[in-house]
Amino acid sequence: MFDPTTITSAAPPGPFKGTVYQMITDMGTFAQMVLLILLVLSVISWAITLHKIFLYRKTTSETNRFLAIFRKRRSIQEVYLSCVSLKKTHLSRMLHAGFKELEEVGQVEKNPHKDREAPLVVEFGPHRHKDRFDVIRMTLERVGSEEINRLEKSNVFLATTGNISPFFGLLGTVWGIMDSFASIGVRGSASLAVVAPGIAEALIATVVGLAVAIPAVMAYNFFNNQLKIFSTQVDNFTLEFLSAVKKEELVE
Repeated sequence: MFDPTTITSAAPPGPFKGTVYQMITDMGTFAQMVLLILLVLSVISWAITLHKIFLYRKTTSETNRFLAIFRKRRSIQEVYLSCVSLKKTHLSRMLHAGFKELEEVGQVEKNPHKDREAPLVVEFGPHRHKDRFDVIRMTLERVGSEEINRLEKSNVFLATTGNISPFFGLLGTVWGIMDSFASIGVRGSASLAVVAPGIAEALIATVVGLAVAIPAVMAYNFFNNQLKIFSTQVDNFTLEFLSAVKKEELVE
């Protein structure tokens, strides 16, 4: 009587029965080096991504608090004292630089007791040059650009990883296929059983390359969009600060 289970048990294992780990360990040295490079790129990319997520989230939160305080101000000096603790937002350093520039433009006398809670007494002399307002503007623009560059730091690595990872995967694939054709020449057979294992191992490099590139590209695009928002905030705050200076007649 025909028993199909006997045929199944007697059949040799197929070429794809092994685990991915076994296929990686069976790869050649060159293919393993490609996978190692992709692994390093992936670890660094994820570290940058997680760091940027927490940094941008904190920056956004403190920026919203900062703008709420600034737009409810009675004076620039009041905002300067209220926002001392908000150090993660890029606008805080702009405020600090702008106020210091006002100190140099005007005649500022600080409280002699050096008490942080005490208000600043600002006395501005009557004589002003027309270019002093432009000096404050240039200071704000310079500090704003520095802050955007600080927030943008390491993003280029994500773009580079997203661009080169698929090519590393393709390199590993091509190398693996070349190895498969070499095996055909040695064995003198081009059957699927001979070619399939080598091609399967080669395609692992392509899969890994795409797995590294896709999250990096998504993270880069997301962070790039956030940087556009931060850059717009820098431009708007520059105008708001200069408007406040004019309204308070701190610079003639």
